[in-house]
This record gives sequence, C-alpha cells and structure tokens, in this order.
Amino acid sequence: MPLYAFIGNDGPRGAELRKLHRARHLEGIDALVAEDRVLHAGPLLDDAGGPIGSLVLFEAADLEAARKIAAGDPYVTEGIFESWRVHETKVVRGRG
Repeated sequence: MPLYAFIGNDGPRGAELRKLHRARHLEGIDALVAEDRVLHAGPLLDDAGGPIGSLVLFEAADLEAARKIAAGDPYVTEGIFESWRVHETKVVRGRG
C-alpha cells in the first residue's frame, strides 16, 4: 500500500483545543496502528518543545482514501488545525 504524510498545523488555540479532543484523535490513529498501517504519528514541536501541529505517516489504498482518513480526524473536524494537507510519499532512505 502507498505511504502518505498527513501534516496538520495548529491554529492559534491549538494547544488549548488539543486537550479537549486528544482522546478521539488518538482513537483514530490507534485504529490504523491496529491494522499495522502507521509508520510514525506524533506532534510537530516548536523550539520550546510545545506542540504546533501533527505528522502522521500511514498507509492507505490511495490518495482519496488517505485524504478521507485525515478529513475525519478530530483535529481537523474540531478546528485544531488551521491548515492540513495529505501527500503521497515513498521511502528512499530509512526504515520504510
């Protein structure tokens, strides 16, 4: 299956709103983990170590399916992310 990068950038209230929706956000990622489809999932950090967004590298059948997964993430639907995008990628070097 192809590999996709889901990149979300927090809006101004991101840190505050993350706390409210984190459990549901992790449930969605855990469902992909259970299917062994996640290579990496975690926050993007600012210089002080605080969250400013998220990066999830995961497998999906195609770009449309990957975008549908991302669009259903609570950090998207609840407005934590000011912007987000999904791109197909491939591992040229590394553990992929």
